[in-house]
Amino acid sequence: MNTGLVNAQVSPTGQFDILSKYEIHKLTDASRGPQYQLFRNCSLAVLNCGNYMDDGKELLEKYADFDIAVIPTERSVKLKVSNAPATAFVDGRMIQGIAEHLFAVLRDIIYVSSEITCDPRYDLVSAQGVTDAVFHILRNAGTFDRDRSPRLVVCWGGHSISREEYDYTKKVGYEIALRQLDICTGCGPGAMKGPMKGATIGHAKQRDRDGQYLGITEPGIIAAEAPNPIVNQLVIMPDIEKRLEAFVRTGHGIVVFPGGAGTAEEILYLLGILLHEDNKAQPFPVIFTGPRTAADYFIRIDQFITQTLGEAARSRYQIIIDDPSEVARQMAAGIQKVREYRKEKGDAYYYNWQLKVSTEFQRPFVPTHENMRKLALHTNQEPYLLAANLRRAFSGIVSGNVKDEGIRRVENNGPYELLGDPALMRSMDTLLDSFVQQQRMKLPGKEYKPCYRVIRG
Repeated sequence: MNTGLVNAQVSPTGQFDILSKYEIHKLTDASRGPQYQLFRNCSLAVLNCGNYMDDGKELLEKYADFDIAVIPTERSVKLKVSNAPATAFVDGRMIQGIAEHLFAVLRDIIYVSSEITCDPRYDLVSAQGVTDAVFHILRNAGTFDRDRSPRLVVCWGGHSISREEYDYTKKVGYEIALRQLDICTGCGPGAMKGPMKGATIGHAKQRDRDGQYLGITEPGIIAAEAPNPIVNQLVIMPDIEKRLEAFVRTGHGIVVFPGGAGTAEEILYLLGILLHEDNKAQPFPVIFTGPRTAADYFIRIDQFITQTLGEAARSRYQIIIDDPSEVARQMAAGIQKVREYRKEKGDAYYYNWQLKVSTEFQRPFVPTHENMRKLALHTNQEPYLLAANLRRAFSGIVSGNVKDEGIRRVENNGPYELLGDPALMRSMDTLLDSFVQQQRMKLPGKEYKPCYRVIRG
């Protein structure tokens, strides 16, 4: 028997409600259809926490015998896991934080399927319909506190970062928490874990027992970025577009650490929204930061943004190098402006309803080879629309790097091809090449074979 695998039963814990017999049946019927597979794969990712792996295909193949079953009980349900990673357990019992995440997966997949996707009240084609759906998923997960002042700082950055960069993210998280601000990340390792780890010390020193550590993920990425156990509120959104909207609707400011293609995707999404005419007056503090050794990374990001989106995009963020306390001070000051603006406009503190998110940033993008090649990567369009298309390009690269479905597409059909204006493509190729050279595409020690080919024209 493989001692690295465990069988166990787990009772409900965390923010979890009672399921109906119909909902249970959808996960226990003999067919075990798409919803069960989604639940199984996300559950395996949660249980794999601590095992450094950023390849969804590799994870599913390594634990091909893993199984999870929903067992109805008189009061609720239990989960029976078979051949689960042993790192999720201590002396035969599942770690509490991981158990909470496991039931968060069940909660969100059931809710999205029964209350969002299959409910005609939600028009998932219109901008308002998508925004309403994102709101209801977050509300169902219990992330909102109507009485809480603005204090949630979203932290973005890569899972594949150096030890020095990781330690820096902890210092920033610590300084943020000393100012009694909270942390939201993509919930995985690296720059998603470091700020939360630092913030736990800052909150403890301030005797702040209500610190929020919100993690927002989605099924396609969760296997590559398993939620770290510091997360005390985990939410699984249906796709990357709704995940990104959840970040900008709930967060009051954003700190960006060094990263790779996924971080570039997040930056382009955010700047594209802020460049929209309707959002010009919105205060939204955005800070790019890292240790001194990461200065070149941000120089290249800054150059790329300026060359593609222009000075208007550049004016929406500031770069602070090697100064965690200044990052926290600037963020606290920026969030105070957010509070004043929301109060003046009568907008909610916990969800930014007034932020304009157009459908170009909401429609799910499927990175097939045809869709990637057809992207409008040229400057003859509004900057926010160019940002939307660039965002899709980087989203496809993320898929080809770490998502099971994307990896299989590239294995079967070769690298994605990206083509557009020659100058723009040169700029993109230079940026992507810098990510490869700095080993930001995969975890350290793993050989990276590009899943894309930039055609300069």
